[in-house]
Amino acid sequence: MSKPHIAVFGGGSWATALVKILTEQDVKISWWMRNSKTAAFIRRFHLNPNYLSDVYIDEEKVKVWIDAKQAIEDADYILLAVPAAFTEQALADLTPEDFAGKRVISAVKGMIPEKHFLVTDLMNQEKGVPFLDMAIIGGPCHAEEVALERQSYLTVASPNMALAENIASMLTCRYIKATAFDDMYGVEYSAVMKNIIALASGICHGLGYGDNFQSVLVTNSLREIKTFLDKIYPQHRDLTDTAYLGDLLVTSYSQFSRNRTFGNMIGRGYSVKSAQMEMNMIAEGYYAVKSIYAINQKYQVDMPITTAVYKILYEKASASKEISILKEKFF
Repeated sequence: MSKPHIAVFGGGSWATALVKILTEQDVKISWWMRNSKTAAFIRRFHLNPNYLSDVYIDEEKVKVWIDAKQAIEDADYILLAVPAAFTEQALADLTPEDFAGKRVISAVKGMIPEKHFLVTDLMNQEKGVPFLDMAIIGGPCHAEEVALERQSYLTVASPNMALAENIASMLTCRYIKATAFDDMYGVEYSAVMKNIIALASGICHGLGYGDNFQSVLVTNSLREIKTFLDKIYPQHRDLTDTAYLGDLLVTSYSQFSRNRTFGNMIGRGYSVKSAQMEMNMIAEGYYAVKSIYAINQKYQVDMPITTAVYKILYEKASASKEISILKEKFF
């Protein structure tokens, strides 16, 4: 039997971490990235110079590409780990014919801006990939801890449980435990929304709120996520499962959380533009809150945390005033 061939899209920290995890297995990896200088550096020195630069890239298992069509030509699986804001651009040269017969795995924890699509919706509607041939990777897991080989957990969700279990087996190694789920939409939306909550958590921290308030914020946010999911995609799900609550907690509290860091800067008085420039990394929640807010105009779910973050980031509302209003709604 031939080795599974996986094409990984993305040159950032999460893509690098996933490549590291996959090289623990007997697989063939084609790694696509847009930056030709980075690709050349990895080919020569077997390290990503920009992200997780201590992670060694096994040249016997990994071939680096800058041509997307060549990268996926013989691949069985295509794993997307590009920020949501750049996913369409990364896939622009690929047609539905290029994806025919391949399984697509999204590790993107964001939404396509302006279109307000989940990545799985984009792949289905514009690239013709059936939902049964797709899966998503959720947390709780930060790339930085993968690099350190600290025990971490992943969720692989798909309506095709055989596919989810197969992918989970490829991601499981001595420091990763991956679990299969069938609630692809729920896990994907939850992964998007926890970034919004992490922004709120960071904003509150930047304003000087302490751990007691943070615990109430996250508790109320879980109710908000549940109410939204039950409205747009009703299905039996237990949001205390690791796929939902675990991912929410680590993103809201971790020092490695980009969204919490971004929110903290906003709470301390940075403008959106200045925070983005200083971070020089994508905080998925910034784009996600606009999409979730827009989607909710149809459903009219009571989402006070999402609304507060949207007003702060997109309407230039006072962070201290919005959080003061928000705290009165908590219980």
